[in-house]
Amino acid sequence: MNVFAQLLNTISEKGAAYVVLIDPDNKNDTIIESNVALANQSGVDALFVGGSLIMDGCYVDRVKRIKDSAQIPVIFFPGGIGQLNSYYDAMLFMSIISGRNPHYLIGEQVIAAPSVKDLGIETIATGYMILDGGAGSTVEFMSGTRPIPMNRPDIAVAHALAGQYLGMELIYLEAGSGAKKPVEIDIIKYIHQAVNIPLIVGGGIRTPTAAAERVEAGAAIIVTGTVTERNSLLMKEFSKAIHWKIS
Repeated sequence: MNVFAQLLNTISEKGAAYVVLIDPDNKNDTIIESNVALANQSGVDALFVGGSLIMDGCYVDRVKRIKDSAQIPVIFFPGGIGQLNSYYDAMLFMSIISGRNPHYLIGEQVIAAPSVKDLGIETIATGYMILDGGAGSTVEFMSGTRPIPMNRPDIAVAHALAGQYLGMELIYLEAGSGAKKPVEIDIIKYIHQAVNIPLIVGGGIRTPTAAAERVEAGAAIIVTGTVTERNSLLMKEFSKAIHWKIS
């Protein structure tokens, strides 16, 4: 069974999937193995690995350490072609469909495609939508992309539908790392009602209750990053809240 099929199976069996985002930057160098071990033990369904800005040359080594420690799928969350390597089980082959910067709509993807084929990495076509979490996220700055305002669900729905019609397998609603507020529940509801592909929701989800509310609204996959970097023991509580069918 490939990784995407595993995720769909998890959503069906548990109600939603829980993914922890690990940024393999130097600030996390000393906690990589311990955080992966806790993820293995806490009911986390997969790891997203990647970051918008890598500050040293040890990225590949850290990804290898994550892969060596993980008992769950390791999925590349791409910040750029320079982060691509052979230690991933799959990757989100993402296009920032909420933006108008052609490099992140299709340019970076064209550059990456031959290397992806050569490495034989499973790809999961993902429409990536940046919403305004109020913090001015790194991905917003690095991609030169204006976020969708939270008070315009009509704009968000139109973009998500466009992603579905372009053949995306997932729609990723991103409020940004360290967002002051997560993707609003009403936006998730509107998009869930409009599309028939799974929604990933991440950014600014700080409590298990907030995660459960977004699953109830229609999120199929919840991603936490900053909050579980700061307190990795929260993973088990998030897992219980997200996996509502088995809680």
